Amino acid sequence: MCGICGIVPREPQDPERLQRVVRTMAGALVHRGPNDDGFFVTPRIALGMRRLSIIDVAGSPQPIQSSDGRRTIVFNGEIYNYRTVRAELQRLGRSFLTAGDGEVALAAVAQWGEEGIARLEGMFAFALWDEPTGTLTLARDWMGQKSIVWAETELGFAFASEPKALLAAGLVRREPDLATLSHFLALRYLPETGTLLRGMAKLPAAHLARIGPTERTFRAWWKPAYEPKWTGSESEMLDGLDALLQEVVAEHLMSEVPLGAFLSGGIDSSLVVAYAARASQQPVRTFSIGVNESSQSELPWAAKVATRYRTQHTEKVVAPDLASLAPRMVAAMEEPVDPFAVGVYLVSEITSQQVTVALGGDGGDELFAGYDRYVGQQLSEWYARIPGPLRRQVLRPLLRAVPESFGYKSLATKLRWLDTMAEKSGVERYADSAAFLRFPHSLKRELFTEGAWQEAGARESERLLAAFFDDGAASTFLDKMLHADCATRLAEHQLPIVDRMAMAHSLEARNPFLDHRVAAYAMRIPSALQVKGRKIKYVTRTMGERYLPRDLLWREKQGFGFPLALWFRGAWAGMIRTCVADSRLAAAGIFRRSAMERLVEEHLSGRIDHNFRLWLLFQTELWFRHVIEGVSVPALEETVEGWRTSRPLTSV
Repeated sequence: MCGICGIVPREPQDPERLQRVVRTMAGALVHRGPNDDGFFVTPRIALGMRRLSIIDVAGSPQPIQSSDGRRTIVFNGEIYNYRTVRAELQRLGRSFLTAGDGEVALAAVAQWGEEGIARLEGMFAFALWDEPTGTLTLARDWMGQKSIVWAETELGFAFASEPKALLAAGLVRREPDLATLSHFLALRYLPETGTLLRGMAKLPAAHLARIGPTERTFRAWWKPAYEPKWTGSESEMLDGLDALLQEVVAEHLMSEVPLGAFLSGGIDSSLVVAYAARASQQPVRTFSIGVNESSQSELPWAAKVATRYRTQHTEKVVAPDLASLAPRMVAAMEEPVDPFAVGVYLVSEITSQQVTVALGGDGGDELFAGYDRYVGQQLSEWYARIPGPLRRQVLRPLLRAVPESFGYKSLATKLRWLDTMAEKSGVERYADSAAFLRFPHSLKRELFTEGAWQEAGARESERLLAAFFDDGAASTFLDKMLHADCATRLAEHQLPIVDRMAMAHSLEARNPFLDHRVAAYAMRIPSALQVKGRKIKYVTRTMGERYLPRDLLWREKQGFGFPLALWFRGAWAGMIRTCVADSRLAAAGIFRRSAMERLVEEHLSGRIDHNFRLWLLFQTELWFRHVIEGVSVPALEETVEGWRTSRPLTSV
């Protein structure tokens, strides 16, 4: 795992100048690679990297140059089939100077061109310079586990693993992109190629970019396909998936440094541990965190799996102070941080104390239909069949009269969602449900000031999801939802969080479910098996019976959560009120202070549970201060502490 960066200047530059700039960029990525750094600089190109040494620890310093001196690569990630690809290249006459996977990626592209990228099974983001043509090729992996951001700057085309590298070198201005911020508030991720900084973009998953003297080309090198479907029996399909996961997880164990696995107690991480334990000759090190609240802690389930497979298990009960942690997480993410990130941050912290690599179960829910929303869409469809007048005039008052409990997945919130979604259909229902708990278009219209709304509100965020329903990758409604989730919520929300929170502790996170072969297999499973008899995650639950306790597999999905709604009405009431009163976003003319105050008052009075929205406002305020205004993390921590200890107001 590494951090990469570089510049293709608009015209040849003094190498010493480029060296200074790229060293500054790489210095901002030291957390991604604390073991080593390396640079390649000529008047036409500057490449830099920070290395976290895992494979061929002593023998693969980067950048790596081809034997003929034509091509140079900086590489971030892991290629799990690199030995197989290397052997094939050697049969074709290629020789190698290292035993690592980065040189294999370089040779694959040299041998097969862009088709060589598709021969690499793994997670990666790399930049490859071709000297004779003066062309830089950037590529991002199949499912989007590794990231690349880029910008056209005064100096030239600049790229990096994280935005902080471009900011540190002064290559982009600290100006917010309000349109992307608007989408983030609705969807909690950055759709398409946008970032929260004006002028900075990201390379989408499974895309490449070619940056040459006269060209700027961006295109997909792979596209998901949910057709044709498997036609064999259910048992044959399960056997095939079982054999594939055994192979893939075994490959993910390659490492020359200590390796372990996250063990949440959920289905996906438990399956990964089961396969890893069967493939490893040594006890697998597993790591779990939980909270004191039994209804929100999965430690007992994790312990069951650890005991069954005799892992070297570490568990820790945490009482995280989310407010105090928030500045550090925002700095690592450079975006407002979802509460989900807290669990990843904390488990990465304890894991990194013992190992350098950790396997996880990310991707299992998006590929194997593991979320309640997949069944929820069916329920809303059935409810919508009730005649409209009866729903609106009789049932709606009854549903909305249910008092809000401010608990996790509260009944009142579910009923309001059902009533709202029954008014919509198809992709509109799916898209609008994504923003339901956050900031739908109408609510954002009230939040943004009139001036800011001219930029922020040009496109409805919910409509951006429709493109994935119509791109031809899938035909059934469930598959279209899974496809959209993989391309958006997974690639642009969950995976960046896992990468940034783990790398904040210099820990490499690997996810076998996101191996291209597993993903391609899952995409061809018939929808009727993905959700069967209203049972989500039917395939992995059924196959998992071969390895895991049945009560673990078929219990209700739990997850790692926090009682944010109650905290905002209790211990955090003064903090959120003071945060809004002191808002720099309001002072900058972006948000209406009165709109934020109304949300706070409605939540505190018990009328509406706005906990997700209040968390977003709190996080966005921290992001604005840190990334846009340049406030340091220590200063931001002092600000948060001041908000928390300020005298709570009796009214807003």
